[in-house]
Amino acid sequence: MEPKKPPCVGKNIQKIRKQQQITLSVLAERSGVSRAMLSQIESQKVNPTIATIWKIARGLEVELNTLLKVDTGKVRKFIITGSQNTTTLNTTEKGPHIRVLSPLSMAEDLEIYMITFEPDTVLSSNAHEAGTEEYLTVLEGSIKVSAGGKTAELKKGDFIIYSCDTEHTIANTSESDAQI
Repeated sequence: MEPKKPPCVGKNIQKIRKQQQITLSVLAERSGVSRAMLSQIESQKVNPTIATIWKIARGLEVELNTLLKVDTGKVRKFIITGSQNTTTLNTTEKGPHIRVLSPLSMAEDLEIYMITFEPDTVLSSNAHEAGTEEYLTVLEGSIKVSAGGKTAELKKGDFIIYSCDTEHTIANTSESDAQI
C-alpha cells in the first residue's frame, strides 16, 4: 500500500493566491514571509512550519485549515444491490412489468429499469422533469417508442436516446414478450 501523501500546502497557497489575483510580493508583504520562501513553499521545495503557514493564512485572509486541506479527488464507488433487494412494479396483470435495478438512493439522479412487455402492451408516461432523457436498449423482441412527435421502431440490439420531458410511450410490437 502506498503511503499517504502529506497535504499539498504549497499548491493550496498558490491556488488561493492566484484566485485572489495577488503576486508573491504582495503576499510576502501581507504575511511577513519572504517572497523567496513563498516561492519555495509553492514549488514544494521546502516544508513550512505551522507558524509560517499560519502567517500565510493570515496574509491570504483564510483559515489555517484551508491551506492544510488535502484534495483526495473523487470518491470511488463500489455499490452492490442484490437481486433480493430489487423492486418489481406491475402496471397491470398483463404488464408491462418494471424491475427497478438501481438502488433507491440513486432515485432522481439515475434510475435503471428492466422492463418486460407482454404482447400488445404499452407503457404510457407523462412528461418528466425538463431536460430528462431516457436511454433504452432492446434486449428481446421489438418495440415502438414515441416521444415529442417522433416515432421509432426498434428491434433486439437497438439503442435509443430520447428526450422524455414530453408525453411518451413504449409499445411491444412483437408477438412475444419484449424486454428493454
